[in-house]
Amino acid sequence: MHVGGHGGANPNTTWLKSRGMWLSYILGILVLHLIILSVPILSVAMAWTVTNLIHNLCHLIFLHSLKGAPWIPQDQGDCRSLTHWEQIDDGTQFTKTRKFLFAAPIVLFLLTCFYTKNDTSHFIVNLISLVIVTVPKLPQLHRVRIFGINKY
Repeated sequence: MHVGGHGGANPNTTWLKSRGMWLSYILGILVLHLIILSVPILSVAMAWTVTNLIHNLCHLIFLHSLKGAPWIPQDQGDCRSLTHWEQIDDGTQFTKTRKFLFAAPIVLFLLTCFYTKNDTSHFIVNLISLVIVTVPKLPQLHRVRIFGINKY
C-alpha cells in the first residue's frame, strides 16, 4: 500500500514480513507466560488464562482498534481510516502473515483449555476472548464497523 505520497510500502505492516517475526512473537508470548507464571498467588490454570487474556487484549488494541500509521506524517492516505489488521498485506486475505496472526489466538486458546483442564469458568472467559479477537479478522468484516464502533 502506498501511503503519504512517498511511494514506499507502508512501514506499519512491512515489519510483519521480516525474518524471525514469528519466532519473536512466539517467544514474546512465552516470556509473558513465564512472567505471569512466576507470580506465586496464581495457579497454573489462572496463569494460562491471564496470558491468553493479555495476548488477546493486545491483539484487539493493536490490530483492531488503532488506525493509521504512526510512522507516517499527516498525509496518510487510506491508512488513516484503516486498522492495522486491514493494512496488513494491502488488505489481501489469506496471506501467510494473516493466517499466522489468525491462528495464534486459536492455538493459545487450545493450550489454555488443555492446561485449565477445560474448567467451565476458564473456558467461558477464554472463549469469549477468542471470539472477540477472531471475528474482526474474518474476511467478511474487512472495513466493516459493527455498530459504528471505531468508525472515526
